[in-house]
Order: sequence, then structure tokens, then C-alpha cells
Amino acid sequence: MTTTVFPEDLLQLQERLHRAHAEHRAYLAGLPWSVEPMAGWTRGERYSHRGDVPDSPGWSNEQKQRVDEIRAEILELSIAVVDHSHWATVPREEVVAARMQLKRHAAPSDDAGAEAA
Repeated sequence: MTTTVFPEDLLQLQERLHRAHAEHRAYLAGLPWSVEPMAGWTRGERYSHRGDVPDSPGWSNEQKQRVDEIRAEILELSIAVVDHSHWATVPREEVVAARMQLKRHAAPSDDAGAEAA
């Protein structure tokens, strides 16, 4: 595959998408394990490989709203990247490889260890 030169606006969109995914992962990591209030369990009752699981108070309406906002941003950015006019200039058989190249090229350095979006 040849190296593709990407337009600056597409690179910026992809980087924003990477950052939105990282923000989403980080935000979810700080939330209770269940969206709705749910009782926990002790090791051996269920899923013993996880150990004891405390009760979950559930997410607040503000937390649910923030998750929805981040997901909406991810969707909007995903659509903008996929629908970018640049892809019409890439031969069809090279689009997947070029897309993967874009993901690697636009990955923020502080998010290098995270999965590609």
C-alpha cells in the first residue's frame, strides 16, 4: 500500500474522534458499574472470577446525560470522518488500509496506548 497524504481537516477530525473515545472510556471508568441501582454480590455467588462486587447506586441523571453527550459527539465525529470528501479520491481497494493508516497517523501521542477508534 502506498502512503496516503491526508487533508489537515480530516486529520483533525480523526484526532478529535480519538480524544472523544478516550474521554468516554475515562468517564465510564469513574462511574458505578451499573447504570441502574443494583445489589452487588460476594465472591462465589456469581461470577467468582471477579471477586466481591459492591452495590451500585446507579448513575445520576447528570451522569447519564454526560454519557449521552459524549456518545453523540463520537457519532457526529465518526460520520464526519467516514463521509469526508477525501475518501472519494482513494481507490476502493485501498480505503480500508488508508483508514487504518489515518487512525495510526492521527492518534494523539498521549493516547498512544489506547485502542484505535
